Amino acid sequence: MTALFHPNVEDFDLFRILHACANPTRLQLLADIRAEPGKTSGSFRTESAKSTLSAHFKVLRESGLIRQELGKGTSRRNWLRDDELQSRFPDLVPSILKSAPAGG
Repeated sequence: MTALFHPNVEDFDLFRILHACANPTRLQLLADIRAEPGKTSGSFRTESAKSTLSAHFKVLRESGLIRQELGKGTSRRNWLRDDELQSRFPDLVPSILKSAPAGG
Protein backbone atom coordinates (compact mmCIF):
# COMPACT_ATOMS: atom_id res chain seq x y z
CA MET A 1 0.00 0.00 0.00
CA THR A 2 1.28 3.48 -0.88
CA ALA A 3 2.36 5.76 1.95
CA LEU A 4 -0.09 8.54 2.75
CA PHE A 5 0.93 12.15 2.06
CA HIS A 6 0.95 14.47 5.07
CA PRO A 7 2.36 17.97 4.52
CA ASN A 8 5.03 19.32 6.83
CA VAL A 9 3.84 22.03 9.19
CA GLU A 10 5.88 24.68 7.36
CA ASP A 11 4.00 23.76 4.17
CA PHE A 12 0.52 24.26 5.65
CA ASP A 13 -1.42 26.64 3.42
CA LEU A 14 -4.17 28.73 5.00
CA PHE A 15 -6.29 28.80 1.84
CA ARG A 16 -6.07 25.02 1.44
CA ILE A 17 -7.13 24.57 5.08
CA LEU A 18 -10.04 26.98 4.68
CA HIS A 19 -11.10 25.20 1.49
CA ALA A 20 -11.09 21.88 3.36
CA CYS A 21 -13.27 23.40 6.09
CA ALA A 22 -15.73 24.94 3.63
CA ASN A 23 -17.48 21.62 3.00
CA PRO A 24 -20.10 20.69 5.64
CA THR A 25 -19.26 16.98 5.53
CA ARG A 26 -15.54 17.61 6.00
CA LEU A 27 -16.27 20.08 8.77
CA GLN A 28 -18.35 17.46 10.58
CA LEU A 29 -15.60 14.86 10.10
CA LEU A 30 -13.10 17.31 11.56
CA ALA A 31 -15.33 17.98 14.58
CA ASP A 32 -15.80 14.23 15.10
CA ILE A 33 -12.04 13.59 14.92
CA ARG A 34 -11.41 16.38 17.40
CA ALA A 35 -13.99 14.88 19.77
CA GLU A 36 -12.74 11.31 19.33
CA PRO A 37 -9.02 11.18 18.40
CA GLY A 38 -7.93 7.99 16.68
CA LYS A 39 -11.40 7.22 15.36
CA THR A 40 -11.32 4.78 12.44
CA SER A 41 -12.50 5.95 9.05
CA GLY A 42 -15.20 3.30 8.84
CA SER A 43 -16.85 4.33 12.12
CA PHE A 44 -18.07 7.79 11.08
CA ARG A 45 -21.83 8.18 10.81
CA THR A 46 -22.52 9.78 7.46
CA GLU A 47 -24.73 9.25 4.45
CA SER A 48 -21.80 9.72 2.05
CA ALA A 49 -20.68 6.85 -0.14
CA LYS A 50 -17.46 5.17 0.95
CA SER A 51 -15.57 6.58 -2.05
CA THR A 52 -16.86 10.10 -1.33
CA LEU A 53 -15.87 9.78 2.31
CA SER A 54 -12.38 8.66 1.26
CA ALA A 55 -12.10 11.75 -0.94
CA HIS A 56 -13.13 13.97 1.98
CA PHE A 57 -10.49 12.38 4.23
CA LYS A 58 -7.89 12.93 1.52
CA VAL A 59 -8.70 16.65 1.34
CA LEU A 60 -8.48 16.95 5.13
CA ARG A 61 -5.20 15.02 5.23
CA GLU A 62 -3.53 16.81 2.33
CA SER A 63 -4.48 20.21 3.74
CA GLY A 64 -2.67 19.27 6.96
CA LEU A 65 -5.75 19.19 9.17
CA ILE A 66 -5.59 15.49 10.03
CA ARG A 67 -3.06 12.70 10.26
CA GLN A 68 -4.11 9.22 9.14
CA GLU A 69 -2.43 5.95 10.04
CA LEU A 70 -3.25 2.51 8.77
CA GLY A 71 -5.34 0.45 11.15
CA LYS A 72 -6.51 -3.12 10.73
CA GLY A 73 -7.18 -4.16 7.16
CA THR A 74 -7.97 -1.13 5.04
CA SER A 75 -9.21 1.08 7.87
CA ARG A 76 -7.36 4.23 8.85
CA ARG A 77 -7.18 5.92 12.22
CA ASN A 78 -7.56 9.69 12.25
CA TRP A 79 -6.13 12.44 14.43
CA LEU A 80 -6.40 16.20 14.31
CA ARG A 81 -2.94 17.74 13.92
CA ASP A 82 -3.87 20.13 16.69
CA ASP A 83 -0.43 21.03 18.07
CA GLU A 84 1.04 21.54 14.61
CA LEU A 85 -1.91 23.63 13.46
CA GLN A 86 -1.80 25.65 16.67
CA SER A 87 1.88 26.44 16.11
CA ARG A 88 1.27 27.64 12.55
CA PHE A 89 -2.22 29.20 12.81
CA PRO A 90 -3.09 29.76 16.49
CA ASP A 91 -6.75 29.09 17.36
CA LEU A 92 -7.76 28.67 13.72
CA VAL A 93 -9.42 25.25 13.97
CA PRO A 94 -11.21 25.93 17.29
CA SER A 95 -12.49 29.21 15.83
CA ILE A 96 -13.75 27.50 12.67
CA LEU A 97 -15.46 24.71 14.60
CA LYS A 98 -16.98 27.14 17.09
CA SER A 99 -18.38 29.25 14.24
CA ALA A 100 -19.73 26.30 12.26
CA PRO A 101 -23.49 25.88 11.99
CA ALA A 102 -24.91 23.27 14.37
CA GLY A 103 -24.93 19.79 12.89
CA GLY A 104 -22.44 20.43 10.21
